Amino acid sequence: MKKIVYYILIFLLIPSSALFAKHRDDKAIFKQLDKVMNEKNALQLRKEKEIEELKQQLTHSDEVLKKYNLCGSLFDTYLHYQADSALYYIDLQMDLLSSLRRPELKVELIIDRATVMGVMGMYNEALEQLRQINPRKLEKETLQSYYQTYRACYGWLADYTTNQQEKIKYLKKTDLYRDSIIASMPEGINRTIVLAEKNIVNNRPDTAVVILNKILEDSTDLRQKAYIYYTLSEAYNIKKDIEQEAYYLALTAIADLESSVREYASLQKLAQLMYERGDIDRAYKYLSRSMEDAVASNARLRFIEVTQFFPIIDKAYKLKEERQRAVSRILLISISILSLFLLIAIFFLYRWMKKLSAMRRDLSIANKQMLAVNKELEETGKIKEVYIARYLDRCVNYLDKLETYRRSLAKLAMASRIEDLFKAIKSEQFIRDERDEFYNEFDRSFLKLFPNFISSFNDLLMEEGKIYPKSDELLTTELRIFALIRLGVTDSNRIAHFLGYSLATIYNYRSRIRNKAAGDKEQFEEDVMKL
Repeated sequence: MKKIVYYILIFLLIPSSALFAKHRDDKAIFKQLDKVMNEKNALQLRKEKEIEELKQQLTHSDEVLKKYNLCGSLFDTYLHYQADSALYYIDLQMDLLSSLRRPELKVELIIDRATVMGVMGMYNEALEQLRQINPRKLEKETLQSYYQTYRACYGWLADYTTNQQEKIKYLKKTDLYRDSIIASMPEGINRTIVLAEKNIVNNRPDTAVVILNKILEDSTDLRQKAYIYYTLSEAYNIKKDIEQEAYYLALTAIADLESSVREYASLQKLAQLMYERGDIDRAYKYLSRSMEDAVASNARLRFIEVTQFFPIIDKAYKLKEERQRAVSRILLISISILSLFLLIAIFFLYRWMKKLSAMRRDLSIANKQMLAVNKELEETGKIKEVYIARYLDRCVNYLDKLETYRRSLAKLAMASRIEDLFKAIKSEQFIRDERDEFYNEFDRSFLKLFPNFISSFNDLLMEEGKIYPKSDELLTTELRIFALIRLGVTDSNRIAHFLGYSLATIYNYRSRIRNKAAGDKEQFEEDVMKL
């Protein structure tokens, strides 16, 4: 009945533990592991500082028991950090033992020496040390250490040997000493860890996972947690759950590295899993660190484990690097070709932009010229409109006046006033009046079109040559000549005919005014045409 209840309890707990496992944040744990690995120097300095403080205390201590205990502390500190130094402090304790007069402590030193020899790969020497001890004479706590050391040595031998028969023999002895540990150890976390190992060996990983998860909540010691994590990883290895195995190996590695332990199995096993998962970079990084630490700690078995697998990962890593370099070369060549095409495109674009800029400049000049021409055409059109209108009005007025003049002459003829008729015909007054009125009309029309002509014209002349009309006139003869030039009538014959002067008079006027120009005399009339 008890067994049935036990298996029901396991059945209920296993799904909940699996569900709990699924909610693990794998990415976060690997980031944490990478962070701890990057803090290697700081953690190592902390460890060295701790060791140096113990050494300083040992140097300044005169009491034998205190020296003995300090050597024990240094042994514990060095055991999984630097095995050679751990062995040195065991020998130092053995030398101090004669002065203490406590022969019962010799057994503990023999067990410790066997432990450190096992770490160094000296398995036969370690077993020889343990064979010196009679287990029947050991106290319970010392007996547990004795069994644990035997179990560890045979476990290492099983891992180390390549002969299958020898391996099975060592595994059986390991299992026997594991049973002895369980039998001699009181109830507690450490006993439960060993019990979980036994369940794993006997192919009951689900049971091991349940009991380990239970004690994990109660454990507060970092090294104890590391053992629990590692045992959980072994359970998941039996279950073929690579994700969970990698997760707990990562937790174990974090605990090992934070404790500045350099003799461990977690990181190299994790490297193998990373390789199987295709994460070559992490696998190479983890295995390289494992090799460094194995060499530094003089842990022979760990070094052999690493060197057996390292060539495979190293080859894969170098192959990946070579592929990455090939891809980089292809990308570099592609970027170079694209850059070349880009430079060519920029060159042609620059030339095109230059041509476009020249075209825009020419277009701007053409636009300005067109605007000037349009303005001139507008002015010309305005002039034509004004003068056409005035020309038509003037023609009608001339017709009306000629009709009136004809009638006046007809009346004189009908009245037989022959003498008055001849006088009227010979008189030039009519023509003079009409001419004065015509010029007056021209002046008004011109000034209406160019109201600033007089001031602008005087700006082109020197001070003493400036021309101002009298109060009773709009334009002087000189101004009227250049008004005609402004309108585009530049021929002196036409100007002379228009104003009723001789050609010589017009030449003189133009020459005299031109000589009074403030600027270039040759450009004077062209400047007038621009007013």
